[in-house]
Amino acid sequence: MAEFDHKSIDGVIHGRLRLAIMAYLSSVASTDFTSLKQETGATDGNLSVHLRKLEDAGYVSATKTFVGRKPKTTLKLSVQGRKAWIIYLDRLNAMIDRA
Repeated sequence: MAEFDHKSIDGVIHGRLRLAIMAYLSSVASTDFTSLKQETGATDGNLSVHLRKLEDAGYVSATKTFVGRKPKTTLKLSVQGRKAWIIYLDRLNAMIDRA
């Protein structure tokens, strides 16, 4: 049986909005900031703060471009982020299996 270790859960991912961001990004190749905002129901500022935490951890990559004169931010999980997501799910499942 898997070890029941709540300390092994990645705290960077485990916040509610960051969890939603990671879950959504794991299901798409990439998305833009506006679409992610709509999917999560977050405000611009709140989403930006949580994306920055995920970027700082190396889990999400952001590419900023301009479409005409309008800025566009494209987001995707990094290779490191996808690995962290899989580990997070495995460890969470191990805890659930023990319950």
